[in-house]
Amino acid sequence: MAAKKNVRSYGNHAAYVHGSAVRKTMPANRPVHTPEEVRRPNVNHRVRRNREKALQMDLPYVLMLTAAVVCTLFLCVKYLHLQSSITTNIHQIEIHEAQLEKLRTENNALEMSINTSVDLDHVYKVATEELGMVYAQKGQILHYDKTESEYVRQNEDIPKH
Repeated sequence: MAAKKNVRSYGNHAAYVHGSAVRKTMPANRPVHTPEEVRRPNVNHRVRRNREKALQMDLPYVLMLTAAVVCTLFLCVKYLHLQSSITTNIHQIEIHEAQLEKLRTENNALEMSINTSVDLDHVYKVATEELGMVYAQKGQILHYDKTESEYVRQNEDIPKH
């Protein structure tokens, strides 16, 4: 009545017997290795010396590493300062834009109130009745082209036709 046994070894763990019977633990059969048997492959003396030298941190390496860390830290602080300055400037621009928009709105409102407060009929009445002004006749208006410059000087002579 012996069942077929399957024995498996998992490192330091005991092996189990699998079959139709109840499982029982058994000690694992593991070969014992001595430290002399577990050796690293032969390493060349130069390679070993280079590895040891690479693991050491000498003074020039530490100084170079310290200088690099200081430079990096300085650049990070400078970057944060510039970023803060840019954010402050953007905020100030937004405040000034809001003030400009408010002033434009007030200016448009004042201009509209000025335009609506001026009565053009009253201006015409005062100009014609009190000041004696009249509209210009058709022959009194002279048109001329000035090609020398874009603006007109008031002290220049008007050309005659």
